[in-house]
Amino acid sequence: MSDSLPEVLKLLDKSHHAALGRLFEFLRIPSVSTDPAYMEPCRKAAEWCVQELKDIGFASARTVETSGHPIVVAHDRNSVPNGMTKVLFYGHYDVQPPEPLDLWKAPPFEPRIATDPKNGEMIVARGAADNKGQMMTFLTAVRAWKLAAGELPVAVSVLIEGEEESGSPSLAGFLAGHGKEVKRDLALVCDTGQWNKDTPSITTQLRGICSIEIALTAANRDLHSGMGAAAANPIRALVSILGGMHDQNNRVTVPGFYDGILEPSNETLDRWRALGLDEKAFLGAVGLSVPAGEAGYSLLEQMWARPSLEFNGIKGGYQGVGEKTIIPSKASVKITSRLVPGQDPLRILESIRAFVESRLPADCKAKFIGERGSEAILFDPNQHYIRKAAAALEDEWGREAPCIALGGSIPIVTAFRDALGMESLLVGFALSDDRIHSPNEKYNLTSFRKGARSWARILARLA
Repeated sequence: MSDSLPEVLKLLDKSHHAALGRLFEFLRIPSVSTDPAYMEPCRKAAEWCVQELKDIGFASARTVETSGHPIVVAHDRNSVPNGMTKVLFYGHYDVQPPEPLDLWKAPPFEPRIATDPKNGEMIVARGAADNKGQMMTFLTAVRAWKLAAGELPVAVSVLIEGEEESGSPSLAGFLAGHGKEVKRDLALVCDTGQWNKDTPSITTQLRGICSIEIALTAANRDLHSGMGAAAANPIRALVSILGGMHDQNNRVTVPGFYDGILEPSNETLDRWRALGLDEKAFLGAVGLSVPAGEAGYSLLEQMWARPSLEFNGIKGGYQGVGEKTIIPSKASVKITSRLVPGQDPLRILESIRAFVESRLPADCKAKFIGERGSEAILFDPNQHYIRKAAAALEDEWGREAPCIALGGSIPIVTAFRDALGMESLLVGFALSDDRIHSPNEKYNLTSFRKGARSWARILARLA
Protein backbone atom coordinates (compact mmCIF):
# COMPACT_ATOMS: atom_id res chain seq x y z
CA MET A 1 0.00 0.00 0.00
CA SER A 2 2.88 2.39 0.66
CA ASP A 3 3.61 2.23 -3.07
CA SER A 4 0.39 4.18 -3.62
CA LEU A 5 1.51 7.17 -1.54
CA PRO A 6 2.96 9.17 -4.47
CA GLU A 7 -0.34 8.87 -6.34
CA VAL A 8 -2.25 9.88 -3.23
CA LEU A 9 -0.13 13.01 -2.84
CA LYS A 10 -0.56 13.91 -6.52
CA LEU A 11 -4.32 13.54 -6.21
CA LEU A 12 -4.37 15.74 -3.11
CA ASP A 13 -2.63 18.51 -5.03
CA LYS A 14 -4.99 18.19 -8.01
CA SER A 15 -8.15 18.11 -5.90
CA HIS A 16 -7.25 20.95 -3.51
CA HIS A 17 -9.93 23.36 -4.75
CA ALA A 18 -12.66 20.72 -4.59
CA ALA A 19 -11.63 19.93 -1.00
CA LEU A 20 -11.80 23.62 -0.14
CA GLY A 21 -15.32 23.79 -1.56
CA ARG A 22 -16.45 20.93 0.67
CA LEU A 23 -14.94 22.65 3.70
CA PHE A 24 -16.72 25.93 2.87
CA GLU A 25 -20.04 24.07 2.65
CA PHE A 26 -19.42 22.60 6.11
CA LEU A 27 -18.39 25.95 7.59
CA ARG A 28 -21.67 27.56 6.48
CA ILE A 29 -23.60 25.43 9.00
CA PRO A 30 -23.86 27.40 12.30
CA SER A 31 -23.47 24.37 14.59
CA VAL A 32 -23.14 26.14 17.94
CA SER A 33 -23.63 23.42 20.56
CA THR A 34 -23.88 25.62 23.66
CA ASP A 35 -27.05 27.46 22.55
CA PRO A 36 -30.36 25.51 22.29
CA ALA A 37 -31.40 27.88 19.49
CA TYR A 38 -28.87 26.09 17.25
CA MET A 39 -30.19 22.57 17.82
CA GLU A 40 -31.32 22.12 14.21
CA PRO A 41 -28.07 23.42 12.67
CA CYS A 42 -26.16 20.98 14.91
CA ARG A 43 -28.25 18.10 13.60
CA LYS A 44 -27.72 19.36 10.07
CA ALA A 45 -23.96 19.37 10.66
CA ALA A 46 -24.08 15.78 11.94
CA GLU A 47 -26.06 14.68 8.88
CA TRP A 48 -23.62 16.56 6.64
CA CYS A 49 -20.75 14.56 8.18
CA VAL A 50 -22.60 11.29 7.59
CA GLN A 51 -23.10 12.14 3.91
CA GLU A 52 -19.47 13.24 3.53
CA LEU A 53 -18.24 9.97 5.00
CA LYS A 54 -20.55 7.95 2.75
CA ASP A 55 -19.27 9.86 -0.28
CA ILE A 56 -15.72 8.94 0.73
CA GLY A 57 -16.66 5.28 1.03
CA PHE A 58 -17.68 4.75 4.66
CA ALA A 59 -20.93 2.97 3.83
CA SER A 60 -21.69 2.33 7.49
CA ALA A 61 -21.70 6.01 8.46
CA ARG A 62 -24.61 6.91 10.73
CA THR A 63 -25.71 9.18 13.55
CA VAL A 64 -26.16 7.85 17.08
CA GLU A 65 -28.71 9.69 19.19
CA THR A 66 -27.64 10.94 22.62
CA SER A 67 -29.21 13.00 25.37
CA GLY A 68 -27.81 16.01 23.51
CA HIS A 69 -26.53 16.41 19.96
CA PRO A 70 -26.01 13.35 17.73
CA ILE A 71 -22.66 11.58 17.47
CA VAL A 72 -21.43 10.40 14.06
CA VAL A 73 -19.86 6.94 13.79
CA ALA A 74 -18.39 5.28 10.69
CA HIS A 75 -16.09 2.38 9.72
CA ASP A 76 -14.25 2.08 6.40
CA ARG A 77 -14.58 -1.72 6.18
CA ASN A 78 -16.80 -4.51 7.49
CA SER A 79 -13.95 -6.85 8.43
CA VAL A 80 -10.32 -6.08 9.22
CA PRO A 81 -7.52 -8.36 7.95
CA ASN A 82 -5.40 -9.98 10.64
CA GLY A 83 -2.47 -7.80 11.64
CA MET A 84 -3.81 -4.60 10.07
CA THR A 85 -3.48 -1.50 12.27
CA LYS A 86 -6.85 -0.17 13.44
CA VAL A 87 -7.26 3.54 14.22
CA LEU A 88 -10.12 5.72 15.43
CA PHE A 89 -10.19 9.28 14.13
CA TYR A 90 -11.85 11.80 16.46
CA GLY A 91 -13.20 15.24 15.56
CA HIS A 92 -16.12 17.50 16.47
CA TYR A 93 -18.61 19.31 14.26
CA ASP A 94 -19.76 21.86 16.86
CA VAL A 95 -18.27 25.33 17.15
CA GLN A 96 -18.05 28.14 19.67
CA PRO A 97 -20.63 30.96 19.63
CA PRO A 98 -19.50 33.69 17.21
CA GLU A 99 -20.13 36.66 19.52
CA PRO A 100 -19.18 39.48 19.66
CA LEU A 101 -20.48 39.78 16.11
CA ASP A 102 -19.44 43.41 15.67
CA LEU A 103 -15.76 42.41 15.78
CA TRP A 104 -16.02 40.12 12.74
CA LYS A 105 -14.85 41.65 9.46
CA ALA A 106 -17.41 39.51 7.62
CA PRO A 107 -20.29 37.26 8.74
CA PRO A 108 -18.82 34.37 10.79
CA PHE A 109 -20.64 31.62 8.89
CA GLU A 110 -19.84 32.91 5.43
CA PRO A 111 -16.32 31.50 4.85
CA ARG A 112 -13.89 33.49 2.77
CA ILE A 113 -10.25 33.56 1.74
CA ALA A 114 -8.26 36.46 3.17
CA THR A 115 -4.58 37.33 2.90
CA ASP A 116 -2.08 38.81 5.31
CA PRO A 117 1.70 39.33 5.02
CA LYS A 118 2.63 36.75 7.67
CA ASN A 119 0.32 33.84 6.83
CA GLY A 120 -0.46 34.31 3.16
CA GLU A 121 -3.89 32.99 2.19
CA MET A 122 -6.20 32.07 5.08
CA ILE A 123 -9.64 30.50 5.46
CA VAL A 124 -11.68 32.80 7.72
CA ALA A 125 -14.90 31.61 9.42
CA ARG A 126 -16.11 30.30 12.75
CA GLY A 127 -14.85 26.71 12.95
CA ALA A 128 -12.14 27.23 10.31
CA ALA A 129 -9.50 25.84 12.68
CA ASP A 130 -11.58 24.54 15.61
CA ASN A 131 -12.45 21.96 14.46
CA LYS A 132 -14.06 21.78 11.04
CA GLY A 133 -10.97 22.77 9.08
CA GLN A 134 -8.78 20.36 11.03
CA MET A 135 -11.31 17.56 10.66
CA MET A 136 -11.64 18.09 6.92
CA THR A 137 -7.84 18.07 6.62
CA PHE A 138 -7.90 14.43 7.73
CA LEU A 139 -10.99 13.45 5.73
CA THR A 140 -9.46 14.98 2.62
CA ALA A 141 -6.43 12.71 3.03
CA VAL A 142 -8.69 9.69 3.52
CA ARG A 143 -10.70 10.55 0.39
CA ALA A 144 -7.49 10.74 -1.67
CA TRP A 145 -6.31 7.36 -0.38
CA LYS A 146 -9.63 5.78 -1.29
CA LEU A 147 -9.63 7.26 -4.79
CA ALA A 148 -5.97 6.61 -5.60
CA ALA A 149 -5.46 3.20 -3.97
CA GLY A 150 -8.97 1.82 -3.62
CA GLU A 151 -8.60 1.34 0.13
CA LEU A 152 -6.86 2.78 3.15
CA PRO A 153 -3.50 1.42 4.38
CA VAL A 154 -4.96 1.04 7.90
CA ALA A 155 -8.48 0.27 9.12
CA VAL A 156 -10.10 3.63 9.92
CA SER A 157 -13.10 4.23 12.13
CA VAL A 158 -14.48 7.73 12.74
CA LEU A 159 -16.11 9.33 15.77
CA ILE A 160 -17.38 12.90 15.37
CA GLU A 161 -19.20 14.47 18.30
CA GLY A 162 -21.30 17.60 18.53
CA GLU A 163 -20.74 18.79 22.11
CA GLU A 164 -16.99 19.26 22.51
CA GLU A 165 -17.40 23.01 22.89
CA SER A 166 -19.96 22.51 25.67
CA GLY A 167 -18.06 19.97 27.76
CA SER A 168 -19.04 16.72 25.95
CA PRO A 169 -21.86 15.90 28.42
CA SER A 170 -23.18 13.00 26.28
CA LEU A 171 -19.84 11.40 25.56
CA ALA A 172 -19.54 9.27 28.71
CA GLY A 173 -22.91 7.66 28.03
CA PHE A 174 -21.98 7.04 24.40
CA LEU A 175 -18.69 5.38 25.31
CA ALA A 176 -20.46 3.23 27.91
CA GLY A 177 -22.88 1.99 25.28
CA HIS A 178 -20.71 1.96 22.16
CA GLY A 179 -17.16 1.75 23.52
CA LYS A 180 -16.57 -1.77 22.21
CA GLU A 181 -17.56 -0.65 18.70
CA VAL A 182 -15.12 2.27 18.55
CA LYS A 183 -12.17 0.88 20.56
CA ARG A 184 -9.14 0.56 18.27
CA ASP A 185 -5.36 0.24 18.52
CA LEU A 186 -4.91 4.01 18.51
CA ALA A 187 -6.97 7.20 18.46
CA LEU A 188 -6.03 10.00 16.05
CA VAL A 189 -6.93 13.43 17.45
CA CYS A 190 -6.57 16.53 15.27
CA ASP A 191 -7.76 19.16 17.76
CA THR A 192 -4.22 20.49 18.35
CA GLY A 193 -1.69 22.66 16.55
CA GLN A 194 1.78 22.89 15.06
CA TRP A 195 4.76 24.74 16.52
CA ASN A 196 4.77 27.49 13.89
CA LYS A 197 3.52 27.94 10.34
CA ASP A 198 6.55 26.14 8.89
CA THR A 199 7.19 23.54 11.61
CA PRO A 200 4.85 20.62 12.37
CA SER A 201 4.73 19.09 15.83
CA ILE A 202 3.20 16.31 17.90
CA THR A 203 1.48 17.10 21.19
CA THR A 204 2.55 14.73 23.96
CA GLN A 205 1.25 16.64 26.98
CA LEU A 206 -2.15 18.23 27.67
CA ARG A 207 -3.24 20.22 30.66
CA GLY A 208 -6.34 18.99 32.42
CA ILE A 209 -9.26 21.21 33.32
CA CYS A 210 -11.87 21.75 35.99
CA SER A 211 -14.63 24.32 35.81
CA ILE A 212 -17.17 25.75 38.19
CA GLU A 213 -19.66 28.61 38.33
CA ILE A 214 -20.11 30.37 41.66
CA ALA A 215 -23.29 32.37 42.29
CA LEU A 216 -23.64 34.58 45.36
CA THR A 217 -26.98 35.88 46.60
CA ALA A 218 -27.82 38.28 49.40
CA ALA A 219 -31.16 40.14 49.61
CA ASN A 220 -34.23 38.50 48.09
CA ARG A 221 -34.48 41.27 45.46
CA ASP A 222 -32.48 44.16 44.02
CA LEU A 223 -32.49 47.16 46.37
CA HIS A 224 -32.47 50.92 45.82
CA SER A 225 -28.85 51.93 46.42
CA GLY A 226 -29.91 54.74 48.75
CA MET A 227 -32.49 52.85 50.76
CA GLY A 228 -30.46 49.64 50.86
CA ALA A 229 -27.02 51.11 51.51
CA ALA A 230 -26.54 48.94 54.60
CA ALA A 231 -27.36 45.71 52.74
CA ALA A 232 -24.74 43.11 51.71
CA ASN A 233 -23.62 43.60 48.12
CA PRO A 234 -22.87 40.26 46.38
CA ILE A 235 -20.71 41.94 43.74
CA ARG A 236 -18.49 43.44 46.41
CA ALA A 237 -18.35 40.11 48.26
CA LEU A 238 -17.53 38.19 45.08
CA VAL A 239 -14.79 40.59 43.99
CA SER A 240 -13.20 40.38 47.45
CA ILE A 241 -13.17 36.57 47.35
CA LEU A 242 -11.78 36.44 43.82
CA GLY A 243 -9.13 39.01 44.64
CA GLY A 244 -7.79 36.69 47.33
CA MET A 245 -7.32 33.71 45.00
CA HIS A 246 -3.89 34.91 43.76
CA ASP A 247 -0.92 36.51 45.50
CA GLN A 248 1.40 39.22 44.23
CA ASN A 249 3.47 36.62 42.34
CA ASN A 250 0.36 35.32 40.52
CA ARG A 251 0.49 32.12 42.54
CA VAL A 252 -2.89 30.57 43.38
CA THR A 253 -3.62 30.82 47.11
CA VAL A 254 -6.39 28.18 47.28
CA PRO A 255 -5.10 25.64 49.87
CA GLY A 256 -4.04 22.34 48.32
CA PHE A 257 -4.10 23.71 44.76
CA TYR A 258 -0.52 22.58 44.00
CA ASP A 259 -0.69 19.21 45.77
CA GLY A 260 0.70 16.26 43.80
CA ILE A 261 2.18 18.18 40.86
CA LEU A 262 4.67 16.19 38.75
CA GLU A 263 7.46 18.51 37.65
CA PRO A 264 8.74 18.16 34.05
CA SER A 265 12.10 16.42 33.69
CA ASN A 266 15.26 18.34 32.89
CA GLU A 267 15.27 16.60 29.49
CA THR A 268 11.78 17.93 28.78
CA LEU A 269 12.71 21.46 29.88
CA ASP A 270 15.81 21.36 27.66
CA ARG A 271 13.65 20.26 24.73
CA TRP A 272 11.27 23.18 25.32
CA ARG A 273 14.12 25.68 25.58
CA ALA A 274 15.49 24.40 22.27
CA LEU A 275 12.26 25.52 20.59
CA GLY A 276 13.53 29.08 20.93
CA LEU A 277 10.25 30.80 21.75
CA ASP A 278 10.51 34.58 21.45
CA GLU A 279 8.43 35.58 24.47
CA LYS A 280 8.31 39.25 23.51
CA ALA A 281 7.06 38.48 20.00
CA PHE A 282 4.58 35.89 21.27
CA LEU A 283 2.96 38.33 23.68
CA GLY A 284 3.33 41.28 21.32
CA ALA A 285 1.16 39.53 18.74
CA VAL A 286 -1.84 39.93 21.08
CA GLY A 287 -0.92 43.39 22.33
CA LEU A 288 0.78 42.32 25.58
CA SER A 289 4.32 42.68 26.87
CA VAL A 290 4.85 40.91 30.23
CA PRO A 291 4.12 37.25 31.16
CA ALA A 292 1.34 37.31 33.75
CA GLY A 293 1.62 33.71 34.94
CA GLU A 294 3.33 32.35 38.03
CA ALA A 295 6.54 34.26 38.72
CA GLY A 296 9.84 32.42 38.36
CA TYR A 297 8.85 30.32 35.34
CA SER A 298 9.38 30.82 31.62
CA LEU A 299 6.42 31.56 29.38
CA LEU A 300 6.30 27.98 28.07
CA GLU A 301 6.46 26.60 31.60
CA GLN A 302 3.62 28.91 32.63
CA MET A 303 1.48 27.64 29.74
CA TRP A 304 2.50 23.98 29.69
CA ALA A 305 3.82 22.88 33.09
CA ARG A 306 2.14 25.10 35.69
CA PRO A 307 -1.55 25.09 36.64
CA SER A 308 -3.72 28.16 36.41
CA LEU A 309 -6.96 29.49 37.86
CA GLU A 310 -8.76 32.00 35.66
CA PHE A 311 -11.99 34.01 35.79
CA ASN A 312 -13.72 33.54 32.44
CA GLY A 313 -16.79 35.68 32.99
CA ILE A 314 -18.39 37.71 35.74
CA LYS A 315 -21.96 38.93 36.00
CA GLY A 316 -24.03 40.98 38.41
CA GLY A 317 -26.25 44.02 38.63
CA TYR A 318 -27.45 46.25 35.82
CA GLN A 319 -25.77 45.77 32.42
CA GLY A 320 -27.96 47.98 30.21
CA VAL A 321 -27.45 51.43 28.74
CA GLY A 322 -27.02 54.26 31.21
CA GLU A 323 -27.21 53.73 34.95
CA LYS A 324 -29.52 51.97 37.39
CA THR A 325 -28.76 52.74 41.02
CA ILE A 326 -29.26 49.41 42.74
CA ILE A 327 -27.58 47.04 45.12
CA PRO A 328 -28.02 43.77 43.21
CA SER A 329 -29.26 40.61 44.88
CA LYS A 330 -27.04 38.29 42.82
CA ALA A 331 -23.54 38.09 41.32
CA SER A 332 -21.72 35.18 39.67
CA VAL A 333 -18.41 34.17 38.17
CA LYS A 334 -17.31 31.36 35.85
CA ILE A 335 -13.93 29.85 36.77
CA THR A 336 -11.72 27.34 35.00
CA SER A 337 -8.46 25.87 36.22
CA ARG A 338 -5.98 24.33 33.80
CA LEU A 339 -4.26 21.44 35.53
CA VAL A 340 -0.93 19.65 35.08
CA PRO A 341 0.03 15.99 35.65
CA GLY A 342 -0.47 14.91 39.25
CA GLN A 343 -3.39 17.20 40.08
CA ASP A 344 -6.82 15.77 40.92
CA PRO A 345 -9.63 17.91 39.43
CA LEU A 346 -12.19 16.76 42.02
CA ARG A 347 -9.92 17.78 44.90
CA ILE A 348 -9.28 21.15 43.22
CA LEU A 349 -13.05 21.77 42.98
CA GLU A 350 -13.48 20.84 46.63
CA SER A 351 -10.71 23.28 47.57
CA ILE A 352 -12.29 26.10 45.58
CA ARG A 353 -15.67 25.53 47.25
CA ALA A 354 -14.08 25.50 50.70
CA PHE A 355 -12.12 28.68 49.90
CA VAL A 356 -15.29 30.53 48.89
CA GLU A 357 -17.42 29.29 51.78
CA SER A 358 -14.78 30.26 54.34
CA ARG A 359 -14.84 33.86 53.08
CA LEU A 360 -18.57 34.51 52.70
CA PRO A 361 -19.69 37.62 54.58
CA ALA A 362 -22.87 37.67 56.62
CA ASP A 363 -26.14 37.42 54.65
CA CYS A 364 -24.40 36.04 51.53
CA LYS A 365 -25.00 32.51 50.30
CA ALA A 366 -23.05 30.60 47.64
CA LYS A 367 -24.31 28.15 45.05
CA PHE A 368 -21.90 26.04 42.98
CA ILE A 369 -23.01 25.14 39.46
CA GLY A 370 -21.77 23.04 36.53
CA GLU A 371 -18.76 21.41 38.16
CA ARG A 372 -16.71 19.16 35.87
CA GLY A 373 -13.11 18.18 35.35
CA SER A 374 -10.60 15.94 33.64
CA GLU A 375 -6.99 15.12 34.44
CA ALA A 376 -3.89 16.20 32.53
CA ILE A 377 -2.41 13.79 29.98
CA LEU A 378 1.26 12.89 29.44
CA PHE A 379 2.47 10.60 26.64
CA ASP A 380 5.92 9.06 26.23
CA PRO A 381 7.47 10.74 23.13
CA ASN A 382 9.37 7.52 22.41
CA GLN A 383 6.19 5.55 21.67
CA HIS A 384 6.53 3.80 18.30
CA TYR A 385 3.46 5.49 16.79
CA ILE A 386 4.76 8.92 17.79
CA ARG A 387 8.11 8.20 16.15
CA LYS A 388 6.35 7.03 12.97
CA ALA A 389 4.20 10.16 12.84
CA ALA A 390 7.24 12.37 13.43
CA ALA A 391 9.02 10.74 10.47
CA ALA A 392 5.97 11.28 8.24
CA LEU A 393 5.73 14.94 9.24
CA GLU A 394 9.44 15.47 8.58
CA ASP A 395 9.02 13.92 5.11
CA GLU A 396 6.30 16.47 4.28
CA TRP A 397 7.62 19.64 5.92
CA GLY A 398 11.36 19.08 5.48
CA ARG A 399 12.15 19.71 9.14
CA GLU A 400 12.00 17.83 12.41
CA ALA A 401 8.63 17.68 14.17
CA PRO A 402 9.22 18.43 17.88
CA CYS A 403 7.11 16.98 20.67
CA ILE A 404 5.36 19.83 22.46
CA ALA A 405 2.79 20.39 25.20
CA LEU A 406 -0.54 22.14 24.94
CA GLY A 407 -1.81 24.71 27.39
CA GLY A 408 -5.41 23.71 26.70
CA SER A 409 -7.32 20.52 27.40
CA ILE A 410 -8.93 17.80 25.27
CA PRO A 411 -11.14 15.79 27.65
CA ILE A 412 -11.83 13.11 25.01
CA VAL A 413 -8.19 12.00 25.25
CA THR A 414 -8.69 11.29 28.95
CA ALA A 415 -11.94 9.47 28.17
CA PHE A 416 -10.25 7.30 25.54
CA ARG A 417 -7.55 6.36 28.03
CA ASP A 418 -9.76 5.78 31.06
CA ALA A 419 -12.88 4.30 29.45
CA LEU A 420 -11.33 2.39 26.55
CA GLY A 421 -7.68 1.91 27.48
CA MET A 422 -6.72 3.55 24.20
CA GLU A 423 -3.67 5.77 23.57
CA SER A 424 -3.93 8.83 21.33
CA LEU A 425 -1.76 10.43 18.66
CA LEU A 426 -2.27 14.20 18.74
CA VAL A 427 -1.39 15.87 15.45
CA GLY A 428 -2.92 19.15 14.29
CA PHE A 429 -2.05 22.07 12.05
CA ALA A 430 -3.67 25.03 13.80
CA LEU A 431 -1.53 27.99 14.87
CA SER A 432 -1.42 30.14 17.98
CA ASP A 433 -2.62 33.13 15.93
CA ASP A 434 -5.65 31.33 14.45
CA ARG A 435 -7.94 33.27 16.81
CA ILE A 436 -9.68 30.11 17.98
CA HIS A 437 -12.78 31.00 20.08
CA SER A 438 -12.38 34.64 18.99
CA PRO A 439 -13.77 36.78 16.17
CA ASN A 440 -12.18 36.33 12.72
CA GLU A 441 -11.06 32.75 13.39
CA LYS A 442 -8.78 31.53 10.59
CA TYR A 443 -6.92 28.48 9.31
CA ASN A 444 -3.96 28.92 7.01
CA LEU A 445 -4.45 27.54 3.52
CA THR A 446 -0.99 25.99 3.84
CA SER A 447 -2.11 24.22 7.02
CA PHE A 448 -5.08 22.77 5.15
CA ARG A 449 -3.11 21.70 2.09
CA LYS A 450 0.06 20.38 3.75
CA GLY A 451 -1.95 19.02 6.67
CA ALA A 452 -3.87 16.73 4.31
CA ARG A 453 -0.62 15.58 2.72
CA SER A 454 0.81 14.98 6.20
CA TRP A 455 -2.12 12.80 7.25
CA ALA A 456 -1.76 10.81 4.04
CA ARG A 457 1.87 10.14 4.95
CA ILE A 458 1.05 9.31 8.59
CA LEU A 459 -1.52 6.70 7.53
CA ALA A 460 1.10 5.10 5.28
CA ARG A 461 3.65 5.07 8.12
CA LEU A 462 1.17 3.52 10.56
CA ALA A 463 0.34 0.66 8.18
